Amino acid sequence: MDLQEMRARKIALGLTNEMIAEISGVPLGTVQKVIGGTTKAPRRETVLALEKTLKEGGLAEQYAPLTMRTETDDMRVRETQAAYNAFAEYEPEKDEKGRPIKNQGDYTLVDYLNWPEDERVELINGCIYNMAAPSYVHQEIAGRIYREIGSYIDSKGGDCNPGIAPLDVQLDRDEKTMVQPDVIINCKKEDRTPIRIIGAPDFVLEVLSDSSRSKDMIIKTEKYMSAGCREYWIVDPANETVIVYDFENDRYPLNYTFDDKVPVNIYDGDLEIDFRIIKEKIKNLFE
Repeated sequence: MDLQEMRARKIALGLTNEMIAEISGVPLGTVQKVIGGTTKAPRRETVLALEKTLKEGGLAEQYAPLTMRTETDDMRVRETQAAYNAFAEYEPEKDEKGRPIKNQGDYTLVDYLNWPEDERVELINGCIYNMAAPSYVHQEIAGRIYREIGSYIDSKGGDCNPGIAPLDVQLDRDEKTMVQPDVIINCKKEDRTPIRIIGAPDFVLEVLSDSSRSKDMIIKTEKYMSAGCREYWIVDPANETVIVYDFENDRYPLNYTFDDKVPVNIYDGDLEIDFRIIKEKIKNLFE
């Protein structure tokens, strides 16, 4: 199996370098160098381990998206061949860090999945957006809301499932958009794969930061609405506000503050997030 075939299988199976390293036992740094083409003459043992993982019928197929694993063998072969052909034609200029140099709007899922592992980005309408590391306050808010949602779902024995970043969401089921919302609720089992969510979550929450403000408030609002999300929350720690878009019931924007209990509309308000508690917890972090 040559390098292009390995890359093609990686894309066809929807794997990241981290997943390949975990499955194969090859160190992540070595996987990055081999798959990325930095290492021109990898050790034979390394190549054999990667081949065993990525080949047809290999170990990695158990991690393939559920939608792929339910297809026929013939369809899987065509999927892999398509990925191989894409790589055969995919030789864009790269910068010194290995990032493809393209015009915004021209990037695809292939670029996203092969972006340098040490940079977190999102792909929206063919444009790459860099994501700064989240702040302590950002993580505290997202983490608390995620736990509250999870506890509520567990208490009700519900089929929905919460998720927290970093988690890939192939929002439009196409090759031009892959986002990483801060918190989601997914109620459609057919959209879940071991690697990512394929389709629109039922509920999405983004915590604003200075670097993401315009993207989350303008670009993502339109994307989540058009993709079919039922509800979207924008939490603004700087201004202590929460904007709710209840797309399902055509009610938006609904404006709240950190002194309110905010109802989750997909649960008809039976679940409420008490931002007074979150506000107090944040305050206590630094006093």
